[in-house]
Amino acid sequence: MTNPRLIQNFSGAQALLIAPPGTATEVLAGTLLKLGLTVASVVPAGEAPWLDFESLDPERHIVIVDGDLPLPGIAASAVSDLPPVPVVGLVGAEAPSRLKGLLQLGATGLLRKPIHGASVYAALFLAVNEHNRRRVLEERLARHEERRRGRRHVVKAILRLMQEHGLDDDAAYEALRREAMRARQPLEAYCEALIRTRPSPVAPTVAPRLARS
Repeated sequence: MTNPRLIQNFSGAQALLIAPPGTATEVLAGTLLKLGLTVASVVPAGEAPWLDFESLDPERHIVIVDGDLPLPGIAASAVSDLPPVPVVGLVGAEAPSRLKGLLQLGATGLLRKPIHGASVYAALFLAVNEHNRRRVLEERLARHEERRRGRRHVVKAILRLMQEHGLDDDAAYEALRREAMRARQPLEAYCEALIRTRPSPVAPTVAPRLARS
């Protein structure tokens, strides 16, 4: 997977603003509109969460949330380590507990209150691009972990072919690699399917070729 494309233009995106109405939000909304975003205000009422994060489009939505709200309620029930969309936190009181709430929510950009229009673009730029960078890293780690788990299937398949067909480890590995390429499957996935085959771990079409290896 290549590195994420750097986002510099936010025209066409939608900002979901979770904050009590007031002067700060009016300034913010006006600046967002000038940058080409549409703005939807989510007025907090009652207990969190106020928004279904999982229903949002990561290519379109940006959540901007007031850090003075009870964020742990959102973090505990609505999002995981990295939310599906970029999050910008509005910071008023710099109490550690409130900063922790934004961190738990997955905020990758901050705007200090009172909000000045000149600082909004930089906060969006950092939040969106850092979120995309972390998402790519998470996907890479997930793929690496999947391959790591799959290696045990490769080892099992090699051992079984060595035992059942009298091959050494190098020959067994090469035979499996060739068969995975023929099947157009990753080696790990091919070996997992192979060792789960019953009653024999070697499919009938594979055994003759292995015997000639």
